Amino acid sequence: MKKSDEINIRVRYGETDQMGVVYHGNYPEYLEVGRVEWLRKLGVSYKSMEESGIMLPVISLSLKYRRSARYDDLIKVVTTLVKTPSVKIEFDYVILDEKGEILVEANTQLAFINKASGRPVKCPDYILEKL
Repeated sequence: MKKSDEINIRVRYGETDQMGVVYHGNYPEYLEVGRVEWLRKLGVSYKSMEESGIMLPVISLSLKYRRSARYDDLIKVVTTLVKTPSVKIEFDYVILDEKGEILVEANTQLAFINKASGRPVKCPDYILEKL
């Protein structure tokens, strides 16, 4: 089972405040990039899931800020699947700077939702098979 993946992201100017520090509200977007790429490398795209009638909204988000990322830093987002998904899928994340120091630790839980009914459904078999 593929559990972890990592992706590098260059901090853009528009993601920072006047002091050149990443605005705290931008970290969830970095988590999303990590999660989307984790799924893509597994062979699943958000787009294909949505086209098949499955939505995957975030139902829980927690972040622990340790240090700030700054404009033009190259950060690494490490995304790890916590356990085999059911009606929810859970990821842990660590965001690191170029020296490997921890900037942020985070966790998200997302629910598999039937787009037509708006009701929770179990994780699609095609995802479980890839795991």
